[in-house]
Amino acid sequence: MLFVRFVEVLCNILIFAIVARALLSWFIRDPRNPVIIALDQVTEPILAPLRRVMPRMGMLDFTPLVAIFILYAIQWVVISYYRA
Repeated sequence: MLFVRFVEVLCNILIFAIVARALLSWFIRDPRNPVIIALDQVTEPILAPLRRVMPRMGMLDFTPLVAIFILYAIQWVVISYYRA
């Protein structure tokens, strides 16, 4: 159960970081901002591979949304596997 809880907390932290990064990208444009740097370091290993696979839709970047769906799916699989 410790593994399940770890995966659940890790996925929730990553989801929060992705949402925060997406929201802050609308308001804070300074790439030297320490908050932006920290969020980039945490989320870029997840978002970069998705960006290579997904094309951009004009000015919209849907990779954060896809990453959140993937993280929720990982949570669901791990929780349902260990509760069975």
